[in-house]
Amino acid sequence: MDTLPALLRSKRLNFASGMLLAWAWGMFSYAHALAFQRSGDWTYLLFCASETLAAALFLLRSEAVTVSLDPGDWLLAIGATFAPFFFNPSAGGILPEARYALVPGILIQIAGLISLNRSYGLVAAKRRIKTGGMYRLVRHPMYASYLLSFTAYVLANTSAANVLTYVLTLAMLGLRMLREERHLGQDADYRAYMGRVKYRVLPWIF
Repeated sequence: MDTLPALLRSKRLNFASGMLLAWAWGMFSYAHALAFQRSGDWTYLLFCASETLAAALFLLRSEAVTVSLDPGDWLLAIGATFAPFFFNPSAGGILPEARYALVPGILIQIAGLISLNRSYGLVAAKRRIKTGGMYRLVRHPMYASYLLSFTAYVLANTSAANVLTYVLTLAMLGLRMLREERHLGQDADYRAYMGRVKYRVLPWIF
């Protein structure tokens, strides 16, 4: 498993990158707070809650022990992470009632963030391997929440740009998930965890 170069071990770099990511997530949260003010749609407040929590965890995350140095992993992590920022509230959707599915989606995301805690990050890396909480059910509860939330969001906020963002984001998330497992699978503890928890995203399905 790759060992972090001295530069990536820098506490100052870890703090600076955490601040930058927290700012980006904060801006995304703020955009949906404004959407709530304009529309009164309470589902936008759920996005504010989850993204604010994510921003806080970027500031509190622990230092990585190992990180993938594969350029493909970095490109996928960046692409899959920031692509959803192109989602924008629209005037309507093909299934407005789908916004109610945002509730379980975002609650799963918040539960996943709490379970992941200070091991939260972007690029495939080993901090502390999490096996409790939501990780007892599936190996990637955060991705499960994204699948549900993004689907609900696009059905309730349907536009050509949102649909394109949705397709590209899910494709990148799928590849990112497989590459993360390839990196973490070099650790014996994670391989044992994979043996215990069979499903990646959907229990009894996948």
